[in-house]
Amino acid sequence: MREHDADDLVLIEQAVREAGDIARHFYGGEYRRWSKNRGEPVTEADLAVDRFLRERLLAARPGYGWLSEEGGEKERPDAARSFMVDPIDGTTAFLKAKPHFSITVAVIESARPVAGVVYNPITEECFAAVRALGSRLNGRGIHVSDSASIVGCRILGPKDMFAHPGWSTPPNTPWPDMQIEQRSSVAYRMALVAAGMFDAALVLSAKRDWDMAAGDLIVREAGGMVTTHDGTALAFGSAVPIQRSMVCAGPALHALLLERIRHIVLPQR
Repeated sequence: MREHDADDLVLIEQAVREAGDIARHFYGGEYRRWSKNRGEPVTEADLAVDRFLRERLLAARPGYGWLSEEGGEKERPDAARSFMVDPIDGTTAFLKAKPHFSITVAVIESARPVAGVVYNPITEECFAAVRALGSRLNGRGIHVSDSASIVGCRILGPKDMFAHPGWSTPPNTPWPDMQIEQRSSVAYRMALVAAGMFDAALVLSAKRDWDMAAGDLIVREAGGMVTTHDGTALAFGSAVPIQRSMVCAGPALHALLLERIRHIVLPQR
């Protein structure tokens, strides 16, 4: 079904850009906000963007499945293709009016993303990819950096994670000096790595499929690698849509990062 990939990318990119207008309407203003069962924040904007994307995308592809952060159970789980959506990835940043969130949509087939978009509607950065045809930022081709050293690399992740005292306990190794920054949106972090603006991103806590599906494709189509911390490729759309960790970088740096962390035993998801 590769002939459908490009058509699906056009569809989801147009829909995501339109959804950006909704997010901008709420951004920095007054709106309702509350906490979900897991204590995670959600806002009126999350639901408005989710509702728009669901109506827009399923009207165009009524036979596709649907899984969204705000949508509960997967709809049409037996569909050959599904939309995987996070209407606002990085709600914490959105609440603080920081431009570090994104709207993200992927099309999943056989547990892998075949088209994906990560859109930051405040910075107007639209990262997009379709399998076998590369990744783009606002229409221009992008590629991961060629960094081949952890020392001095530009890496995205929580500073307190890298500073944790447990890294000094063998077989762990303390991290060298790096340029560490954080972005609330996991998808946006991955897209920034794909564009070479950062060299790597590291997540050592469980995240949901919709946080990573579009970013996974965008990084890989930009020449990068995306796996769990022990080197396992990500697969999407299982009955429990959770990824236990994530490492993305160019091939050389990705291998070095795995050497440092693949022995770690993380809590069961």
